[in-house]
Amino acid sequence: MKVAVVGATGVVGSATVRALVGSGHDVFALARTHDKGTLLESWGATAVPADLFDRGSLVAMFEGCDVVVNAATRIPVGLRALRSSAWRENDRLRTAGARTVAEAARAAHVRRVIQESVSLVYADQGESWIDEQSPLDINGATEPSCVAESVAQDFQSDLRQGVVLRFGTIVGDDPMTRFYLEAARRGRAIGLGSPEGWVHPVHTDDLGTAVVAALGAPSGVYNVGAAPVRRRELVQGYADIVGRRSLAFAGPLLRRFGGARTEPATRSLRVTSEHFRASTGWTPRRDEFDVSWLEGAQMATRAVR
Repeated sequence: MKVAVVGATGVVGSATVRALVGSGHDVFALARTHDKGTLLESWGATAVPADLFDRGSLVAMFEGCDVVVNAATRIPVGLRALRSSAWRENDRLRTAGARTVAEAARAAHVRRVIQESVSLVYADQGESWIDEQSPLDINGATEPSCVAESVAQDFQSDLRQGVVLRFGTIVGDDPMTRFYLEAARRGRAIGLGSPEGWVHPVHTDDLGTAVVAALGAPSGVYNVGAAPVRRRELVQGYADIVGRRSLAFAGPLLRRFGGARTEPATRSLRVTSEHFRASTGWTPRRDEFDVSWLEGAQMATRAVR
């Protein structure tokens, strides 16, 4: 297929571009700068200079494509994420940006849009399993993702498909994992919420293959991730790899300071991805969390130090 990728150099987007190229698809990736274009070309994609918020440039980019993948995000890393102002660009990408992408895809007669989202949109369900029919909890942090999902679902028609992928919490060789590893080395608290709560993780190795699988998925919403893990087990994995006996969980002051932005990360989300597996045949290479998930990020942080 001919696939256009927006947000092609982000965590999800970069994995998507490489997986699509590796599967033999023709990939046209949005490049905002010359350097990013050079990087995309090195992965085997065709770099296309365009503006995500400019409908005309996107229409030109999407013409002749079978699929558009919108993986555009700008997630603030570290303590910056506690400030609402740090999320403005990400929120704009998932609202106004998602609308522009869908409008341009419709104008270019693209048949399928795949929209990246997050499983953090679900309401805390304690010990209960969560599937795609489970209730959502929409606040200031999760609303932009829900807007992007609605845009993709509105794209659907008798002739067009809209697919939403609700990815779990990303763990692997990515900036957020590297931040948590550095905090763990310093003995800082990295856990949010109840230690007995559930986290829905997905390894960076499994992001791109999920998007490739979604090329043939029926229209709809799909959870994408590995088996859920207790939050204490995830935090202990960070402690183990940096050689600490244990790590603390953040206290109420930090949670209060983070407000609505940190609240979704405290939810107990025992999410199943069985619907996506049954619909596409996709299975994660990393199906259960263990300390090996952190090895790539550990090597990267050691190389920088």
